[in-house]
Amino acid sequence: MKELILVRHAKSSWADVSLADFDRPLNERGKKDAPVMAQKLFSRGVRPQLFVSSPCKRTRSTCKFFLNVFDKKMSEVLFLDHLYDANSDEMLKIVKNLPEPFSSIILFTHNTGLTDFVNELTNVHVDNVPTCGVFGVKIETDTWKNFPKAHKKFWFFDYPKLYI
Repeated sequence: MKELILVRHAKSSWADVSLADFDRPLNERGKKDAPVMAQKLFSRGVRPQLFVSSPCKRTRSTCKFFLNVFDKKMSEVLFLDHLYDANSDEMLKIVKNLPEPFSSIILFTHNTGLTDFVNELTNVHVDNVPTCGVFGVKIETDTWKNFPKAHKKFWFFDYPKLYI
């Protein structure tokens, strides 16, 4: 059995329009939402063994808030360039190539690819994974390689407006 937790980055700032999309930081709401969602995940008893993230600034920052709650270090994160702006097909390829020793992985990424990917996993439909939304699935497989064909069971879907 594997567990995959998918997290959309927290709310980002558009205050400096000269910044490239890749370099946009979190805004104040994002800085407030991320630790709340991390704590909710921790309270559920979820204990990811591996953190995987897009390398862009807002995603790294979101990941860092989760790392703090789970008592992990940034040096323990696997950063994948191709998670930035990945579509659903690319996310599928990424997941099926995740390292095998880990049975519980949390992945920090972006929309719209995330919402499309989430909607392909189970019979649970999500109109939009909001910023800092967290979607969990349990996968009946022993290897990430078999992820595409393995049975996936909806586990949970949380987002900041449920709590804040």
